[in-house]
Amino acid sequence: MNASNLKRVAAESAVDFIQSGMIVGLGHGSTTAYAIEKLAQLLTDGVYSDIVAIPCSLDVERHARRLGIPLTTLEAHPAIDLTIDGADEVDPKLRLIKGGGGALLREKVVASASRREIIVVDASKLSHQLGTSFVLPVEVVPFAWAVEARYLEGLGARVTRRGGEDVFLTDQGNVILDCQFPGISDAPALAAQLNQRAGIVEHGLFIDLATDVIVASPSGLHHLTAQQDSSAVFSSLVQAQEKES
Repeated sequence: MNASNLKRVAAESAVDFIQSGMIVGLGHGSTTAYAIEKLAQLLTDGVYSDIVAIPCSLDVERHARRLGIPLTTLEAHPAIDLTIDGADEVDPKLRLIKGGGGALLREKVVASASRREIIVVDASKLSHQLGTSFVLPVEVVPFAWAVEARYLEGLGARVTRRGGEDVFLTDQGNVILDCQFPGISDAPALAAQLNQRAGIVEHGLFIDLATDVIVASPSGLHHLTAQQDSSAVFSSLVQAQEKES
């Protein structure tokens, strides 16, 4: 199967973990869109009932409304049963880089409020070290973007303002700086450092938030969880992906 089909298989399988009566978080991105469409179909068919969803972006909100998925807010439901989302990169400890679609702030808020965070990816998103194959998005206030870019360069990153002269703005009106590190050797330490920096609103390092990662590969679906040691399966999937490429 091609990458699009693999993403669809992973996303649709995650919907099977939803149960009637749940509060469901809807992540942003092309992979999660497949899950949203399947959820809408199951609601239409009467397989699920009494479900309300919290979208992670304005685009997702519009998509869900078009499909007829009932929506709610964090004010009404501050505890989310289950969230389905994608990722740009996943390491063996199920730490993530997210934010390629620009919704990292809302995605992290929703993930932090979720009892279960299911990440759906194809095998190309797996990496032994974060930052190896994807930039780290850092969301900053517009007022401070230049000084934050300089700060991030001081940490060893090559920094690009997303959109260039036609600046990309997030749903909150912030700027994203895409930071290319030469691999991130200590993701928790970098996350803690960025958390303390004034002007940085959020960053794309998701540490200890994913409870499950569903990986679709040519060999089938693989369910990795934070409660088990998935390192052997992870390594075999990476090796297989490297052979494919």
